[in-house]
Amino acid sequence: MNGKRPMDFSRMLTVGEVAHRAGVAVSTIHFYESRGLIASTRNAGNQRRFPSAVLRYIAVIKVAQRTGIPLEEIKETLCRYPPGSKLSAAQWHELSSNWRKRLNERITKLERLRDELDRCIGCGCLSLEDCPLRNPLDVLGESGSGPHLLERP
Repeated sequence: MNGKRPMDFSRMLTVGEVAHRAGVAVSTIHFYESRGLIASTRNAGNQRRFPSAVLRYIAVIKVAQRTGIPLEEIKETLCRYPPGSKLSAAQWHELSSNWRKRLNERITKLERLRDELDRCIGCGCLSLEDCPLRNPLDVLGESGSGPHLLERP
């Protein structure tokens, strides 16, 4: 153990300790708490204290945000479990399974966008008959606004 004490995962952490160990700013901790993504308790001096399990929640939040999952969806997913609880393997599997389909759909859309933009950059719109983004007479406008061709399933 290199002379170090084993970590006490049952002890409560200050907001500064959480920020340092999670690699985020204190303001991020406050933001996540204000959005209901994590929860703290107050000690006798009215200072925030977090269970060590919050570190895993913050890691999940950060990774989910990086993959494009909106905070509201992250909150909906995390709210299914008791605040600050240590999730079981089955609960983590459920959590990841819920996001897997959404992530796979996002990957498919991003790959299509990448491939179609490569063709657009290469063609310079010299061949509008073959353009995957062509919308003659704005027929897609009848379906409403937005990039219909790029957001198709």
